[in-house]
Amino acid sequence: MALLLPCYNRGCGQKFDPNSNNEDICIHHPGVPFFHDAYKGWTCCNRKSVDFTEFLNIKGCTAGKHSNEKPPEPEKPAKEEVIEEIPQPKMPEPTKKSTLVRPPWDSPLTKMDPTVNAAFRKQIDDLPETPTAHKSNSDPSEIKPGTTCKHGGCNYVYEGDVDNSKPCVYHPGVPIFHEGLKFWSCCQRRTSDFTAFMNQVGCETGTHKWTSDEEQSKIVNCRLDWHQTATQVVVTVYAKMYHYRLSTVKLNPIRLAICLVFPQQNNQEYNTDLELRGIIDVSKSKVQMFGTKVEVTLVKAEPGQWPKLDFPREKKLSAEPKPADEESKKQTAADDNDSDVDLDDIEPAFSSATLKEVK
Repeated sequence: MALLLPCYNRGCGQKFDPNSNNEDICIHHPGVPFFHDAYKGWTCCNRKSVDFTEFLNIKGCTAGKHSNEKPPEPEKPAKEEVIEEIPQPKMPEPTKKSTLVRPPWDSPLTKMDPTVNAAFRKQIDDLPETPTAHKSNSDPSEIKPGTTCKHGGCNYVYEGDVDNSKPCVYHPGVPIFHEGLKFWSCCQRRTSDFTAFMNQVGCETGTHKWTSDEEQSKIVNCRLDWHQTATQVVVTVYAKMYHYRLSTVKLNPIRLAICLVFPQQNNQEYNTDLELRGIIDVSKSKVQMFGTKVEVTLVKAEPGQWPKLDFPREKKLSAEPKPADEESKKQTAADDNDSDVDLDDIEPAFSSATLKEVK
């Protein structure tokens, strides 16, 4: 019996007797298979399929002799070796130290002469010449009956009669809520019950306060934005209906003070006073006033980039609660160490009416 040899022609897959290897006995594919975009096929007859089993069953397109020699594998395209250059780290250039001497904060301020937009000027000039005066509700004649004293801890209600003889017993400190405890920073009497906290008698006696700090203040909140180039810093305050004659912009080499007055809002004001990061040339700086904004162009005394516009300035309370004795001082110090509330960062005391709304 003759030895059968495997045929290596692509697509044949049969064994043959070398003694009976005729010309047209082997049906095969002379080309090479290809796989592209999910298709599988042969380059010789361009027959293809997405199914791998169907691809294997594609009948050859050429007849010939069986071959026991493995056909050469198609040469793969030579890949060009790409040598990536590793970027060398650049050494940072040494920071150029400023040769300018920074003047003191309280250097004399220069009041800037603004350029006022013509349409905005006419709009403001058409307003009444005498702005409405800001009325204080502290006058008993202006107090509405039913108004509650705004001092924390005092629940006295104004009934329509001027009765300033009755003292106001209140808490001058601020309310603190920490780890389930509620207490006033001025007397440190702690409780976990909100009703008991609300009923705590004040620790100081004074006069009643009929208006809240927000009602008494003459402060308007406006949005301030800024951008810079190498030689200039442009500060923009977005505001409407401010009075261009009553409003001021003042400068010194390291300071920017802006005051905008709003006659339609009882002469309320927007104030900002910034200590600038860099030094400016006041004589080359300018101010422009428009109907929706105030634009201050600050010319840098030396070219460069500022990391921020200004230095934050410290804000301190005008009066801090003082312990009555040494024992109270020790207790207060222990409480401060145990609490994560910074009293210097807390807003002024809530009124008792505000606390009732919270409840």
